[in-house]
Formats: sequence, C-alpha cells, structure tokens
Amino acid sequence: MEQVGYISDRSGLDAVFAALSDPTRRAILTRLAAGEASVAEIAEPFDMSQPAVSKHLKVLERAGLITRGADRQRRPARLNAGPMKDAVAWLEEFRTFWSSSFDQLDTLLEELKNTDKQEN
Repeated sequence: MEQVGYISDRSGLDAVFAALSDPTRRAILTRLAAGEASVAEIAEPFDMSQPAVSKHLKVLERAGLITRGADRQRRPARLNAGPMKDAVAWLEEFRTFWSSSFDQLDTLLEELKNTDKQEN
C-alpha cells in the first residue's frame, strides 16, 4: 500500500534537515552564500577550533549542501543550495494546511466578535 506523500528514499531529505538543525551549520551556510571560504576563514567568527568546524563541514558535505575544492593546501568550501530545494518542496506541502488553519481561525474570531457585539 502506497502512502500519500510518502517518499520511499528520504535519506537525502533527512540528511538536509539533520544538517540544517544545527545553528552553527546554518551560520556556515549563510557565510558560504557570500562566497567560498577556507576552514580558517569559516572558523574566524566562531568560538571553536578548526577541527570542530571541519566536522560541521563534513556533515554539510554529506548532506550535499556544500562542495569542497582542492586549491593546493587550501580546500575551499562552496555552497550547493540544490538539496535545499527538496526540503523547501516538502515544507511547501504544508502551506495549504497552514493557510486553511489560519482561515478557519479568522472565521472563528470574526464569529466571536459578532457574538460579543450582539450580547452588548
């Protein structure tokens, strides 16, 4: 039996959400949106070691959110926003639900206002 909205291979989507769940990794992605950077450049604003930043970069790389180049001694990281499309598409499926819920709430509030006016 096929479930509605069920994705049989969610490993990529799971990896993207797992990578995005950490605020440091989100900050790294924000930094890389401005252009490629080395581990040392990425580590500058954080109170953590370069090896700790490298661990975050490995998580982002496994999720496909960054690519790592090879420029002699420097291995610059580059943003790859492609996998975020799948995450956004998955979240968009809930837009109808939330829109409908807010519409129902608006209707209820309007009914409560009208009831209140009639009682006064």
